[in-house]
Amino acid sequence: MNYDDQMKNRVKRIEGQLRGILRMMEENKDCKDVIIQLSAARTAIDRTIGVVVSSNLVECVQKATESGEASTEELVNEAVNLLVKSR
Repeated sequence: MNYDDQMKNRVKRIEGQLRGILRMMEENKDCKDVIIQLSAARTAIDRTIGVVVSSNLVECVQKATESGEASTEELVNEAVNLLVKSR
């Protein structure tokens, strides 16, 4: 799978968020603020997972259609299972 710059930038932003959260913890910031930022990071991770799975699904369906290797239904089921496991 080809991970484009947009996907990589998402992960870099998440990395920055996590560093900021760690800094907040080291500075003994209010737990409410830390939880808000952790929740935001989790949401960003969930969305990134969705982007990666959906992009991979499109790529896999195209390849399968061209080669006749796997059915579209199998690929969609696999993608849905990946999303379910990520939650």
